[in-house]
Amino acid sequence: MDLARFKKKPLLGILRGISADCVEPVVETAAGCGLEAMEITMNTPEAARLISEAVQVSGRRLMIGAGTVMTMESLKSALDSGATFIVTPVLVDDVTAYCVKNNIPVFPGALTPSEIYQAWQAGAAMVKVFPAKVFGPEYFREVKGPLEKIGLMACAGVTADNMKDYFACGASAVSFGASVFKKEWLAKQDFKSIALAINRYIKAWQEMKPNLGTALE
Repeated sequence: MDLARFKKKPLLGILRGISADCVEPVVETAAGCGLEAMEITMNTPEAARLISEAVQVSGRRLMIGAGTVMTMESLKSALDSGATFIVTPVLVDDVTAYCVKNNIPVFPGALTPSEIYQAWQAGAAMVKVFPAKVFGPEYFREVKGPLEKIGLMACAGVTADNMKDYFACGASAVSFGASVFKKEWLAKQDFKSIALAINRYIKAWQEMKPNLGTALE
């Protein structure tokens, strides 16, 4: 993953439980909308194969990573499949240490200030605050008071309507999954609805970015 590129459009799509026949059209849809980063979670059946296919389909248009990486075996499988960044729901010490040592951007999950600080000290590219909706945007403002140097990515409960609040309160990135890649849309292969949903996030980002100034640096 090119972190500098991600920070210019810090929106991360999350694919969980996606079927093999949807990978190519979803990747094409996301890339066509201008999304630049997407993860496939490792608890998705045949995740390694799906990551490999996503990498091939996307080329340089999308940065493809692996999420829900909980073990070294899962990490190896993800990296062998072409994942260029790693996301975990909690701080997994050996996974994080391997990524840091090998210059692989890693986004460990955390919630409390102590967990966030520990994940940052371990070498996180950003700390994934999960589940962000539990405390909401104002929590980010409070955490960033004493921990102003730590990059935070909001995960779970972020919508195109409230994401501006997360950024305004100190988030450096946001992620979205089931609200965009809905099971019913995937089952019906309704990629038009998925595209419209992604475009709402991108439009919201484009509208708010000028007002954020250097806050994202």
